[in-house]
Amino acid sequence: MDQKALYNIGYGLYVLTAKDGEKNNGCIVNTVMQVTSDPLVIAVGVNKQNYTHDMIVNTKEFNLSILTKDVPFAVFQHFGFQSGRTVEKLAEYEHHSIGENGLAYLSRYTNAYLSCRVMEVMDFGSHSLFKAEVKDARTLSQDDSVTYAYYQKQIKPKPSGDKKSGWLCNICGFVYEGETLPPDYNCPICKHGASDFSKI
Repeated sequence: MDQKALYNIGYGLYVLTAKDGEKNNGCIVNTVMQVTSDPLVIAVGVNKQNYTHDMIVNTKEFNLSILTKDVPFAVFQHFGFQSGRTVEKLAEYEHHSIGENGLAYLSRYTNAYLSCRVMEVMDFGSHSLFKAEVKDARTLSQDDSVTYAYYQKQIKPKPSGDKKSGWLCNICGFVYEGETLPPDYNCPICKHGASDFSKI
Protein backbone atom coordinates (compact mmCIF):
# COMPACT_ATOMS: atom_id res chain seq x y z
CA MET A 1 0.00 0.00 0.00
CA ASP A 2 1.21 3.51 -0.82
CA GLN A 3 0.78 5.31 2.51
CA LYS A 4 1.70 8.62 0.87
CA ALA A 5 -1.62 8.54 -1.01
CA LEU A 6 -3.25 9.52 2.30
CA TYR A 7 -1.29 12.77 2.29
CA ASN A 8 -3.64 13.97 -0.46
CA ILE A 9 -6.57 14.13 1.96
CA GLY A 10 -7.27 17.79 2.74
CA TYR A 11 -5.95 18.46 6.23
CA GLY A 12 -5.47 21.71 8.10
CA LEU A 13 -2.99 22.24 10.94
CA TYR A 14 -3.96 23.39 14.41
CA VAL A 15 -2.65 23.88 17.92
CA LEU A 16 -4.90 22.10 20.40
CA THR A 17 -4.67 23.51 23.94
CA ALA A 18 -5.98 22.30 27.28
CA LYS A 19 -5.58 23.02 30.98
CA ASP A 20 -5.62 20.56 33.86
CA GLY A 21 -5.25 22.15 37.28
CA GLU A 22 -2.71 24.93 36.91
CA LYS A 23 -0.94 23.41 33.90
CA ASN A 24 -1.57 24.64 30.35
CA ASN A 25 -0.40 22.56 27.42
CA GLY A 26 -0.78 22.27 23.67
CA CYS A 27 0.03 20.01 20.73
CA ILE A 28 -0.17 20.00 16.95
CA VAL A 29 -3.12 18.17 15.37
CA ASN A 30 -4.29 17.81 11.78
CA THR A 31 -7.55 15.87 12.08
CA VAL A 32 -10.40 18.34 12.63
CA MET A 33 -13.79 18.55 10.95
CA GLN A 34 -17.13 20.23 11.48
CA VAL A 35 -19.79 17.57 11.96
CA THR A 36 -23.01 19.55 12.45
CA SER A 37 -24.08 23.20 12.50
CA ASP A 38 -26.96 23.11 15.00
CA PRO A 39 -25.66 22.40 17.54
CA LEU A 40 -22.22 23.36 16.25
CA VAL A 41 -20.20 20.18 16.72
CA ILE A 42 -16.67 19.32 15.59
CA ALA A 43 -14.58 16.15 15.75
CA VAL A 44 -10.88 16.22 16.64
CA GLY A 45 -8.53 13.23 16.39
CA VAL A 46 -5.66 13.16 18.91
CA ASN A 47 -2.83 10.67 19.41
CA LYS A 48 -3.08 9.04 22.83
CA GLN A 49 0.65 9.56 23.40
CA ASN A 50 0.14 13.32 23.55
CA TYR A 51 -0.09 14.77 27.05
CA THR A 52 -2.78 17.16 25.79
CA HIS A 53 -4.91 14.09 25.02
CA ASP A 54 -4.88 13.04 28.67
CA MET A 55 -5.69 16.56 29.84
CA ILE A 56 -8.75 16.69 27.57
CA VAL A 57 -9.91 13.26 28.75
CA ASN A 58 -9.72 14.57 32.34
CA THR A 59 -11.27 18.01 31.85
CA LYS A 60 -13.52 17.59 28.76
CA GLU A 61 -12.48 21.05 27.47
CA PHE A 62 -10.08 22.40 24.86
CA ASN A 63 -9.32 25.35 22.60
CA LEU A 64 -8.35 24.93 18.97
CA SER A 65 -6.18 27.55 17.24
CA ILE A 66 -6.35 27.48 13.44
CA LEU A 67 -2.84 28.07 12.06
CA THR A 68 -2.09 30.36 9.12
CA LYS A 69 0.34 30.15 6.20
CA ASP A 70 2.81 32.54 7.86
CA VAL A 71 3.38 30.13 10.76
CA PRO A 72 7.12 29.38 11.11
CA PHE A 73 8.52 25.89 11.51
CA ALA A 74 9.51 26.86 15.07
CA VAL A 75 5.83 26.66 16.12
CA PHE A 76 5.69 23.03 14.94
CA GLN A 77 8.92 22.29 16.76
CA HIS A 78 7.64 23.91 19.96
CA PHE A 79 4.20 22.30 20.06
CA GLY A 80 4.90 19.09 18.16
CA PHE A 81 8.49 17.99 18.77
CA GLN A 82 8.53 17.98 22.58
CA SER A 83 6.27 16.64 25.28
CA GLY A 84 4.19 18.68 27.70
CA ARG A 85 5.06 16.06 30.31
CA THR A 86 8.56 17.55 30.50
CA VAL A 87 8.18 21.08 29.04
CA GLU A 88 5.90 23.96 30.07
CA LYS A 89 4.99 24.76 26.46
CA LEU A 90 2.68 27.71 27.08
CA ALA A 91 4.85 29.25 29.79
CA GLU A 92 7.71 29.30 27.27
CA TYR A 93 5.62 30.65 24.37
CA GLU A 94 4.90 34.38 24.38
CA HIS A 95 2.30 34.53 21.59
CA HIS A 96 -0.70 33.24 23.47
CA SER A 97 -3.69 34.63 25.33
CA ILE A 98 -6.32 33.19 27.63
CA GLY A 99 -9.88 32.71 26.40
CA GLU A 100 -13.03 33.27 28.41
CA ASN A 101 -13.02 29.58 29.32
CA GLY A 102 -9.64 30.02 31.04
CA LEU A 103 -7.74 28.03 28.40
CA ALA A 104 -4.87 29.31 26.27
CA TYR A 105 -5.03 29.93 22.54
CA LEU A 106 -2.41 31.21 20.10
CA SER A 107 -2.61 34.95 19.51
CA ARG A 108 -0.18 34.94 16.56
CA TYR A 109 0.02 32.77 13.42
CA THR A 110 -3.65 31.90 13.83
CA ASN A 111 -6.76 33.30 12.15
CA ALA A 112 -9.34 32.01 14.63
CA TYR A 113 -9.82 29.86 17.67
CA LEU A 114 -12.65 27.69 18.93
CA SER A 115 -13.51 26.92 22.56
CA CYS A 116 -15.04 23.46 22.88
CA ARG A 117 -16.67 21.13 25.39
CA VAL A 118 -16.31 17.37 24.84
CA MET A 119 -19.56 15.49 24.37
CA GLU A 120 -18.16 12.04 23.65
CA VAL A 121 -14.80 10.27 23.32
CA MET A 122 -14.42 7.47 20.77
CA ASP A 123 -11.51 5.02 20.95
CA PHE A 124 -9.63 4.38 17.70
CA GLY A 125 -6.69 2.41 19.06
CA SER A 126 -3.69 4.76 18.81
CA HIS A 127 -5.98 7.84 18.73
CA SER A 128 -9.11 9.16 20.39
CA LEU A 129 -11.75 11.07 18.48
CA PHE A 130 -13.27 13.86 20.55
CA LYS A 131 -16.79 14.88 19.58
CA ALA A 132 -17.15 18.38 20.97
CA GLU A 133 -19.63 21.24 20.95
CA VAL A 134 -18.21 24.64 20.03
CA LYS A 135 -19.09 26.96 22.91
CA ASP A 136 -17.31 30.06 21.60
CA ALA A 137 -15.41 31.10 18.47
CA ARG A 138 -13.34 34.17 17.64
CA THR A 139 -11.88 35.39 14.33
CA LEU A 140 -8.42 36.90 14.83
CA SER A 141 -7.30 37.68 11.26
CA GLN A 142 -8.18 37.22 7.60
CA ASP A 143 -4.96 35.32 6.84
CA ASP A 144 -5.29 32.04 4.93
CA SER A 145 -5.29 28.80 6.92
CA VAL A 146 -2.29 26.53 6.43
CA THR A 147 -2.92 23.08 4.98
CA TYR A 148 -0.88 19.97 5.61
CA ALA A 149 0.19 19.98 1.94
CA TYR A 150 1.39 23.61 2.22
CA TYR A 151 3.32 22.71 5.39
CA GLN A 152 5.04 19.81 3.60
CA LYS A 153 6.00 21.92 0.56
CA GLN A 154 6.64 25.40 2.00
CA ILE A 155 7.32 25.27 5.76
CA LYS A 156 8.94 21.95 6.68
CA PRO A 157 12.72 22.15 6.12
CA LYS A 158 14.07 20.07 3.24
CA PRO A 159 16.59 17.31 3.99
CA SER A 160 20.15 18.65 4.23
CA GLY A 161 21.51 16.21 1.69
CA ASP A 162 23.85 14.64 4.26
CA LYS A 163 24.07 10.90 3.68
CA LYS A 164 22.68 8.92 6.61
CA SER A 165 21.69 5.30 6.75
CA GLY A 166 18.48 4.43 8.50
CA TRP A 167 14.82 5.35 8.27
CA LEU A 168 13.28 8.80 7.69
CA CYS A 169 9.96 9.81 9.25
CA ASN A 170 7.92 11.16 6.35
CA ILE A 171 5.90 13.29 8.76
CA CYS A 172 8.47 15.29 10.73
CA GLY A 173 11.87 14.35 9.28
CA PHE A 174 13.26 12.45 12.29
CA VAL A 175 15.91 9.88 11.32
CA TYR A 176 16.04 6.47 12.99
CA GLU A 177 19.58 5.17 12.57
CA GLY A 178 19.82 1.46 11.92
CA GLU A 179 19.29 -1.06 9.14
CA THR A 180 16.04 -2.52 10.53
CA LEU A 181 13.12 -0.46 11.81
CA PRO A 182 11.07 -2.37 14.41
CA PRO A 183 7.49 -2.84 13.11
CA ASP A 184 6.01 -1.42 16.32
CA TYR A 185 8.31 1.63 16.35
CA ASN A 186 6.76 5.07 16.91
CA CYS A 187 8.54 8.30 16.05
CA PRO A 188 9.71 9.95 19.31
CA ILE A 189 8.95 13.38 17.84
CA CYS A 190 5.56 13.18 16.08
CA LYS A 191 4.39 9.77 17.39
CA HIS A 192 3.64 8.32 13.93
CA GLY A 193 4.23 4.61 13.41
CA ALA A 194 6.65 2.57 11.31
CA SER A 195 4.39 2.76 8.24
CA ASP A 196 5.22 6.48 7.98
CA PHE A 197 9.00 5.82 7.69
CA SER A 198 11.00 5.41 4.48
CA LYS A 199 14.39 3.69 4.13
CA ILE A 200 17.28 6.07 3.43
